[in-house]
Amino acid sequence: MLLDLEHRISSHCESGATMNMLRYFKLDVDEPLVFGIGSGLYFGHLPFIKMNYMPVTTYRALPGVVFTRACKQLGLGYEKRNFKNPKDAMDKLDRVLDKGIPVGLQVGVYHLPYFPAEYRMHYNMHNIVVYGKENGEYTVSDSVIEEPCKISYDDLMKVRYAKGIFAPKGKMYYITSVPEQINYKKAIVGGIKKTVYEMIEIPFPLIGVKGIRYLSKKLRKYPEKLGNLKASRYLGQLILLQEEIGTGGAGYRYVYGAFLKKASEILNLPELSEISKEMGITANKWREFSYTASRNCKGRGEQEYSYDFLADMLLDIADREEKIYKKLKVVIPKSTKKL
Repeated sequence: MLLDLEHRISSHCESGATMNMLRYFKLDVDEPLVFGIGSGLYFGHLPFIKMNYMPVTTYRALPGVVFTRACKQLGLGYEKRNFKNPKDAMDKLDRVLDKGIPVGLQVGVYHLPYFPAEYRMHYNMHNIVVYGKENGEYTVSDSVIEEPCKISYDDLMKVRYAKGIFAPKGKMYYITSVPEQINYKKAIVGGIKKTVYEMIEIPFPLIGVKGIRYLSKKLRKYPEKLGNLKASRYLGQLILLQEEIGTGGAGYRYVYGAFLKKASEILNLPELSEISKEMGITANKWREFSYTASRNCKGRGEQEYSYDFLADMLLDIADREEKIYKKLKVVIPKSTKKL
């Protein structure tokens, strides 16, 4: 049994998985549209959550959020579940597939047999879509791999129950119903409003633009507080989370800029096209930050590429992003009744 799902690659695993499932149900969407409607753009510096014994910095919404928000904004029915028992999780997967519905899964990548060895790490927030089963093997659409992949029952169970931070615990999600008509304009506006709220209106100091400034303050004190070796390790993890795990800080901004450009055409708001260019510039600034920080870690940076210099770069990025979200708040219609 193999469902007629078109496998498309993407920049970000969850928005790619969501896109492929939505397209299976004949929705005319691409990755930027899914990412924007699902309010995937985010920032959080979370020192109370540790990965490799170091603070976690995230540039994306939590796992599962893009799918959930996109479904809600588009008016789709969906189901999400975790399972204590691995066999129950696999049985439920088989039953949903038998109904002709592709299933999204959160998995760990370290034991994914089709993943290149150099990309395997203890990272449990990867997303794939299962859309077939034949002779005990499952067919997988992994949107960061060029071709569809095969995985055995035992291997799939293993990655669904990977251990560690953000353990997937058998999480699966899928679409249960699609309305006859979908209001893309309303969904786009709702998605942008949610992103604006999370980036500039949440009072918690570790989230959004406030979180970028908070990280800048902490980064400035790394050498004095941690010592040079530990400071370099903390900085290295920050780069890893930004550039290697998932799409990263700059990559998410490029995707969101593409979303704003598309939104400007759908909503007939030329201002969004201009804001999308500003988001692209901000994405470049994030990329410059990671490049400069990597030179610092390797001891190749010039003397002026200090932690103070890097902290100032983050403050500049925070200022730029804050201006973007404030402009979006003004441009986006306050009411969606006429959309």
